[in-house]
Order: sequence, then structure tokens, then C-alpha cells
Amino acid sequence: MEERKILIIYTGGTIGMVIDPETNSLVPFDFESISKHVPELRRFDFQVKSLSFEPLIDSSDMHPDIWIKLVGIIEENYSLYDGFVILHGTDTMAYTASALSFMLQNLKKPVVLTGSQLPLGTIRTDGKENLITALEIAAAQKNRQALVPEVCIYFKDKLFRGNRTTKYNAEHFNAFRSDNYPPLAEAGIHLKYNYPYIRYTTLNGTFRVSKKMDTNVALLRIFPGINKDVVKAVLNAPNIKAVVLETYGSGNAPTTEWFLNEIKEAVERGLILLNVTQCLAGSVEMWRYETGVHMLELGVVSGYDMTTEAAVTKLMYLLANCSSVEEVKKELNRSLQGEIHI
Repeated sequence: MEERKILIIYTGGTIGMVIDPETNSLVPFDFESISKHVPELRRFDFQVKSLSFEPLIDSSDMHPDIWIKLVGIIEENYSLYDGFVILHGTDTMAYTASALSFMLQNLKKPVVLTGSQLPLGTIRTDGKENLITALEIAAAQKNRQALVPEVCIYFKDKLFRGNRTTKYNAEHFNAFRSDNYPPLAEAGIHLKYNYPYIRYTTLNGTFRVSKKMDTNVALLRIFPGINKDVVKAVLNAPNIKAVVLETYGSGNAPTTEWFLNEIKEAVERGLILLNVTQCLAGSVEMWRYETGVHMLELGVVSGYDMTTEAAVTKLMYLLANCSSVEEVKKELNRSLQGEIHI
């Protein structure tokens, strides 16, 4: 059997830091010599290669241009490797995972994002276990078929679908959650895969990537006492084509006349308004309460149980790749990569 090969793509982030013995400060290490820092990699029965971004990207500076660079790297190396592990800062990892899930079409190989809360070079690091297990998942096959051919996030013993994941903890090792979708795998003494929840592409289409993203998207979080001028400023921002509304509970928002008028005028101008809940778990059900019904009647689109990260990146993807507002709305009401349950 041909030896499996996994490519590590280091974009930046905490995981790739070690202590400089001369200055005692944290500096990025050379991933070409990764086995020196993680000698366990020599025990794998597959090859591990790596490449690093130059310059490295702090995840706070992540941008769609970087996502385009990432999918380009995967495209160039897709035929050469059996899986990919992307090392990434935790702050925007869920956005990157969501974006890549839409940009990588007919994916049949694992793309596993991981990182750490403590640098790889510190004694108590969580980075070593995250990296080793992410590599093992990326290489896992049965009959030469990948066990998890999805864009995923692995962190602290759980593998989540990337576009179902949100960072919720800045301090603990279990930094991510996926409240609306079960883990795809769980790591204990054994790696247990939850096969019924893994998305296997049944289409025979060839792998391809989309390198177009439209950033003319805004995010408006509703809160008690929200000012009319704030709502008006967001909905009337220059060049904005779509707004993600983070509403209460199952999709509720104020019923004040001025608020509904702003929503109505925005929709009539052709602005796409996508309604997602502020809650970590649960779904938008706009028909349940009067406030949601009003917005539904005005033309606001339900985001169902989509995360904010998936909503923002799905809009960026659709705005760049659809020919009309009507087509965008139609695709928003369809699960493209398992990001919603309808």
C-alpha cells in the first residue's frame, strides 16, 4: 500500500511558539524541524510534511485573502497528500473553518484545523496532544477512503464540524463548542468516530475550490435599548449587501415601529437580512412568536441553527458566487455543507 502523506500548514498562532533560550521569550519555531519538538511524530506510519506562512498571521488579523491563500495551497497539494492539518490561532479559527467548508467543493479528504491555548514549547501545553490527534484523524482511512472527509476543528479530545463550531472559552483547554451538532469523533484511550454524523460526499464531481469572497457583510447584534441611529447606520452602511442579525432566543427582535420600518426599508432596497440567534444552542423559528413573524413577513431570511461564524462566511461566499439576490436567499435556505439543519 502506498504510504499516506499529511501536510501541516502553519498559519500562525500560539501552538507554534517555543521559548528562545537566549532571550527567554516566545518565538515561532521552524516547522521544518517539527519532529525535534514533537518526537512522537516519528512513530506514525505515515509521512508528515509542513509549510509555514511567511509572515505568520495572528488570528486576529485573519482575512478572506488568507482563506483564499489557504484553499490555493490545498488545491496545489490536493493530489499529493491524503489529508491536511491547519495550525491556526483560536480567536478566528471557527470563522476560517466555516469559510473553508464553503470554499472547498467536493472535498473527499480531511482538512483539520487545530491550535492550542498554551504554546507548544511550554511544559503544560495542550498543543502537542491537539497536533498529534489532528494528524491521526487527517490520516485515518478505511479501504483508502478518508474517515472524515470534512473541514473540521479538533480541540481538547473532540472533533467538530468546522461550520458548526464556536469558540466560547478563552481560558480553558476545551475552548470550542458545537451545541447544535454532535462531535464527529471523540478521543480517549481510543479514537471513536461518530460515523452517522460525518458528511460523506455522494457526488462524483471532482474537487475544486472557490477563490471568491465578498466582504460587504455586516453584523448587527440586537440588545435592549438599541439605538435607532445605530441600526440605521449599519443597515445603510456604504456598499453593504447583507447583514447578519443576531436576535434573541428563537429569532425575536423589537416590535417598535421605527425598528420594523428600518428592516422593511432595508429589504426593499435589496439588502439581504439573515436572522441567527444569539444563543449558543437552539434554532431560529421565526413563526413561533409575533416579533419573529413580523420580520419573516418583511422578508428577513431565517438562519435556522447556523452559527454566527457560518452565517457571515456563507454570505461572503454566496454574494461572490451567486448572480442575484434571489439566488442568494434560495441558497441560504439550503444546507450547502452541513451548516444547518432544516
